Amino acid sequence: MDKLEFVKVDNDDLVFEVESLACFIWREYFPSLIGEAQVEYMLDKLQSKKAISQQLKEGYSYYLVRGETGKYAGYFCIQPQADKLFISKIYLKSDVRGKGFGKKILLFIEKLAEQMGYSKVWLTVYKENTSSIKFYEKSGFKLAGSIVTDIGGGFIMDDYKMEKLLK
Repeated sequence: MDKLEFVKVDNDDLVFEVESLACFIWREYFPSLIGEAQVEYMLDKLQSKKAISQQLKEGYSYYLVRGETGKYAGYFCIQPQADKLFISKIYLKSDVRGKGFGKKILLFIEKLAEQMGYSKVWLTVYKENTSSIKFYEKSGFKLAGSIVTDIGGGFIMDDYKMEKLLK
């Protein structure tokens, strides 16, 4: 398993890297789950350079994931909330999935959460994304409900809410 580096996104060049990764990862993974039209809509509304820059201003923190090769393999995003840390995104390229990257990302996020004083983390995951649901369950997350969100453009996000209590 590669040694990973987590690079905090704090400038326009790194925001562009996230946008580029998002376009690549989403277009390779999500069309079979949600369709190409919704993928393109969500990339524009949620993962464009403009949208990411706005999220950073709103208190979200993005991190790029770099492996031993020096290349970016994915990214994740967190948002501090009142009583728990929200894991907004974890996305990895297909060639590194199943190699322990997700586990290392979650451990890093959980340490951050504990340093911030949180005892719980939570996330949402698309109900049809069974491989990710299994990964989160194996990582100690429990189902905590459903969230259906109208994101505009005639699209909805139909997700499970999952939570994990930290030590």
